[in-house]
Amino acid sequence: MPLTKQQHLDPNHGPKRILALDGGGIRGILTLEYLAVIEAMIRQRFKDETLLLCDYFDLIGGTSTGSIIAAGLACGMTVDALKQLYTGIGATVFQTEWWSKFALKGVLAPKFPAEPLQRALDAKLGAQTMLDSDRIRTGLMIMTKRLDTGSPWPLHNCPLARFAKQDGQLQLTHIVRASTAAPTYFEPQQIEIHSRDGAVTKAAFVDGGVSPFNDPALQLLMLAALDGHGFRWPTGKDRLLIISVGTGSYKETLSGPALVAMTAAEQGLRSLQSLMEDCARVNHGMLQWLTNCLTPWFIDRAVGDMSLDSRSGPQLATYARYNVLLEGDWLKKELGVDLAADKIEQIRKMDDPSNMKELADLGAKAAKAQVKAEHLPAAFDLAAEPATGSA
Repeated sequence: MPLTKQQHLDPNHGPKRILALDGGGIRGILTLEYLAVIEAMIRQRFKDETLLLCDYFDLIGGTSTGSIIAAGLACGMTVDALKQLYTGIGATVFQTEWWSKFALKGVLAPKFPAEPLQRALDAKLGAQTMLDSDRIRTGLMIMTKRLDTGSPWPLHNCPLARFAKQDGQLQLTHIVRASTAAPTYFEPQQIEIHSRDGAVTKAAFVDGGVSPFNDPALQLLMLAALDGHGFRWPTGKDRLLIISVGTGSYKETLSGPALVAMTAAEQGLRSLQSLMEDCARVNHGMLQWLTNCLTPWFIDRAVGDMSLDSRSGPQLATYARYNVLLEGDWLKKELGVDLAADKIEQIRKMDDPSNMKELADLGAKAAKAQVKAEHLPAAFDLAAEPATGSA
């Protein structure tokens, strides 16, 4: 019998399992290949072919494209259903008109219209579904950035949070669309925010990837543990599990003279991209230090993969991170895939649906190599007869 949402959220009904999903545009199809393996693994373990990821995970959170997947999973969608949704998004959302380059789309106006994405989300998640809706079957966090105040907003459905009453009445598809509103790609999402004193503000939200939490795993750890968010889940390597899934990443380097020769606008864009890479590296380093890390990743030449730091650290949770490095040497060594440099540059794009098959193939190979049964330790198995609890 699946857990109820109240049991998922109840701090006394543990241990707890968290799923974190990165942003990355159409490269979210790569994430879904990892999730397909995890879904099959838990179905086999518990001998239940109908088991869903929302039945296993107590909190699912995502940024940008990861928020689409997170919301779908939390509402009871299968991984196959989400793959179909992504195919539709690729066919209807990430399409540009032939004249768009002459209109400077992405410079003077957003590159893509928001309406097709909003329609797709409304159709699958329900236009009237609110964040506190019973349609959402487990804990859910959508990472957004409120641009008018310059503050990250991790919107979630814990009823004990300080702003639960206000946030719970937000329309789910609007906050997911907000989380995907990448600057230059889509226009910001306007949402009416109701304060405790009754005042109403029209706030402007953009992609959660503009915050430090394009990979939302560290934010989800704080969400689960810090008092103000209301979850107040006990921490410890046998009490909290975090599974984090990427959309493919890479580090692009240029020569100093090439950078100096760029326009000021190009230098500004490179600086923003570099800042996002810095945030990702800090997030990964912090998580590997703070947790019992089952999948050490190389951070930089100074700290290495932090295996010793993980073993001697506070071990607030058990943590596994899956991702693909979209770099030639890594792909050849780890996956046995030999791609030309121009092909790798092509599949790195976040807004080109023609890359979906290649990305899915890479994701399937990486998931087969990386996802292990021991990354879902027996200490976190579902109880056969869940106890009744309330959040």
